[in-house]
Amino acid sequence: MTATAAAPPRRKRTAMEVVRELRQPKVAVMLALGFASGLPFLLSQNTLGYWLRDEGTSLKIIGFASWAGLAYVLKPLWSPVVDRVDVPLLGRLGRRRGWMLLAQIVVAAALIAMAVVGVKTGLTTIVAFAVVVAFASATQDIVIDAWRIEAADGPDELGLLSAAANIGYRVAIIVADAAIIAGAQHFGWPASYVAMAVLMGIGVAASLFAFEPARADAVMQTKAPLWTPRGFLDAVVGPFVEFFATHKGLGLLMLVAIAAYRLPDFLMGPMYNPFYHDLGFSKDAVAAVRFPTGLFGAFVGTAASGVFAVRFGLFRTLITGSILQGLGTASFALLTVSHDLTLFTGVMALDQFAQSFAGVALIAYMSSLTGLGYTATQYALLSSTYAFLGKFLKGFSGQVVDGLSHTQGLMGAYATAWIGTGLTAIPPILLMLLLAHRTRRTSTTTT
Repeated sequence: MTATAAAPPRRKRTAMEVVRELRQPKVAVMLALGFASGLPFLLSQNTLGYWLRDEGTSLKIIGFASWAGLAYVLKPLWSPVVDRVDVPLLGRLGRRRGWMLLAQIVVAAALIAMAVVGVKTGLTTIVAFAVVVAFASATQDIVIDAWRIEAADGPDELGLLSAAANIGYRVAIIVADAAIIAGAQHFGWPASYVAMAVLMGIGVAASLFAFEPARADAVMQTKAPLWTPRGFLDAVVGPFVEFFATHKGLGLLMLVAIAAYRLPDFLMGPMYNPFYHDLGFSKDAVAAVRFPTGLFGAFVGTAASGVFAVRFGLFRTLITGSILQGLGTASFALLTVSHDLTLFTGVMALDQFAQSFAGVALIAYMSSLTGLGYTATQYALLSSTYAFLGKFLKGFSGQVVDGLSHTQGLMGAYATAWIGTGLTAIPPILLMLLLAHRTRRTSTTTT
């Protein structure tokens, strides 16, 4: 009898069962932790770019300043420590909760420091504090991702918690990219950054209310301490060995596909807010469009991605998400022709829907590839893989727009850059098609 025949068929959950699961305390905690994860992300990069543009900083410098976010792609370097070592004092709360709380406190303190030093006291100083924000935020992401995977009871609940995390994350992104802009219009950038630091209290409360997941404890107890040669080797090398032992030849193709998947979202990331500034939209107008449209797009995109995955499977969802990302990014070129707020609303709705749809699909896929005992490190590896290429290349986005503007004018340069970035969705589409075919063929062979 084959493995497929021996496995009992999974019963589909009813709508009422799903609703009951939504009422679990862990779902509310996951929403709050997702919010805490998303809030600092733009504050050290894209939103800071708007602040810098307001102070007359060039697009080239804004692009390079976005490299503060490279901390997110370097997190596999310290994720083994997060996986294996308790935080002094705060470790009494548990390994996952202790690291969450420490990271959140550092994020809030560094945001306040950015507000105090401001742009006028020196670009180097504020970018240095932005790096601290990104480093602490990346550490928070390592432990929140591990908590989400370890706290889930089975794949269905993992999907539910992933959706909750994505909704909280998207709401925070909108707050850090819309509400803060309105706040800056009326109260100034420093006061707005202090307000964001206060909002990190939502994450602190979630960390205190969260339970310490015990699902991976039995696996962790069999491992040697990190400070021993065997334990160090297992913590640093073990996650990679286990990943490729599990996925074999497909492992490298998985990493390449993941690395290319979010290119349409990342490449022009530092230019979004300077683009709105250069279009002549007021901060209030941008916030008025971004907030409701972003919320609507985030909720609908998340729900649609989950339903699509159940109905058509994960790979078809990933491919559809990549197509939507390309269309959403390229549609910003329309705004260089017409600065109409109605068109701006439509473009924003499509972009937010596309990013949420693709984001949920990628989170679910990467979560399914991790193994107990290496949860934090393996997910950090996968999430840094998807971010590395885009975050490195986006540092040149301002230089590209500046360079094109000499021959095409500023709006023409923006249009070319948006369309070109949208076309970067083609490689991940092809890679996902290949990966789906290879995965299907491997499954058939093994069964």
